[in-house]
Amino acid sequence: MTLIAGVDSSTQATKIEVRDPDTGDVVGSGSSPHPAVTAPCSEQEPATWWSAFLAAWATVGSPDIAAISIGGQQHGMVAVDELGNAVHPAKLWNDTESAADSSALIGQLGGPDRFVEAVGSVPVAAFTITKLAWLQRTRPDAWQRVARVMLPHDYLTARLTGALTPGHPLSQAGLPPITTDRGDASGTGYWSPAGGEYRWDLLEMIDAGRDWKQTVPTVLGPLEAAGTWTSKTTGNATTSTDPIVGPGTGDNMAGALGLGLGPGDTVISIGTSGTAYAVSNTPTADATGAVAGFADATGRFLPLVCTSNASKVLDAVRRLLDVEHAEFDRLALAAEPGGPVLLPYLDGERTPNRPDATGLLAGIRSDITREQFARAAVDGVACGLLDGVDALRSMTELGGRVLLTGGGARSAALQQVIAGLIDSPVIVSAADEAVATGAAVQAAAVLEQVDVAVIQDRWNLGAGIPVEASTVAADASLRERYAALRDT
Repeated sequence: MTLIAGVDSSTQATKIEVRDPDTGDVVGSGSSPHPAVTAPCSEQEPATWWSAFLAAWATVGSPDIAAISIGGQQHGMVAVDELGNAVHPAKLWNDTESAADSSALIGQLGGPDRFVEAVGSVPVAAFTITKLAWLQRTRPDAWQRVARVMLPHDYLTARLTGALTPGHPLSQAGLPPITTDRGDASGTGYWSPAGGEYRWDLLEMIDAGRDWKQTVPTVLGPLEAAGTWTSKTTGNATTSTDPIVGPGTGDNMAGALGLGLGPGDTVISIGTSGTAYAVSNTPTADATGAVAGFADATGRFLPLVCTSNASKVLDAVRRLLDVEHAEFDRLALAAEPGGPVLLPYLDGERTPNRPDATGLLAGIRSDITREQFARAAVDGVACGLLDGVDALRSMTELGGRVLLTGGGARSAALQQVIAGLIDSPVIVSAADEAVATGAAVQAAAVLEQVDVAVIQDRWNLGAGIPVEASTVAADASLRERYAALRDT
């Protein structure tokens, strides 16, 4: 039987799905954790992702596969020297230490409008370009050793193909190129989705003396292979089949593939962070910075809003209440509407851009209950995500379903509150691991050289369970009260 694999290398863990490309059936899965991180300094050693991948692969049983693709956490800065060793731990998307560099770059170019014109997005601390500026400004010795810059999914793809092996020169003859894809490249802040090219002028604002064309990865098309995963790159971790390695992509772009996102549909992905995104046939540009004008993994575009605080807010309050997930949902849905409001910016916020923000709980009284506290957390996360949907609607036409995905989408309370606050059908996606599924879709499409839609239709992606908003979840004044707290 021919098999393919999709990988989700997230902030928290590496997850792998092995699938039958003919049916889409999952025939094996495995995972391995990454080191825990907390903003404002959120860093991981890239080598730990590779170790997690190998551990997860061993858990799956190291099957014979024909193709594999990586979906990875967006924006993370991986900078390595001539021997492929990291010159500094990778700064992740939720690291906010480069907030000052973001402001400086925007000012240097002449304002947010100029950045949006160049790359479709206004860079915040999450974007790779700000992290590179931070490294150049604060770690000059490390900066001098930088030979290549890449993203997390690029790093893992390069480890698979042998383009990068720590301790071995990157310049040796016969190595495949280090690659990326247009989806993940569009989250760097120095690659233009509309133009389909790197903006060397933006990189030169960081270091005008560097040969950037030799520093950044080659951008592959949606069906181009990065190389093959040979046994030489991992010893006995794979077999002699030498699977094709797809271009890979960012986690949100892979999620769109795995969810079978259709025209007019909106995704609300509720993980550690929260995202709202949709597929667009044309590039978008939002000078306010709320909507990032990304590319997707198919040749189209993916306008996206990201919040830094989503399911981790629910988890934090759940821990304080000392309850499991089901009891937390019961508490939240038992509360009467109209109670306290939580502004959930616990670890700074990306949208709106408030890297130094903290959470606020308003409207509490001496008789506050556990139910009200749980409900405030759910309401706050829901309102933050729906602010993102509103911003998307200002940029592109929406009118289809709202698909909920991610670990936080399993919360019955959050499902019902979102359904009660939005005027669109709400569906909980059937995809357990949308990013790994999307990476598997890409692997199958590259293997067969067919459009990803062929694979999505074959696997019946896009299915899910409708959510009915309960009466208790309705709160007509909630978004108005939340907006007042947000805008104070």
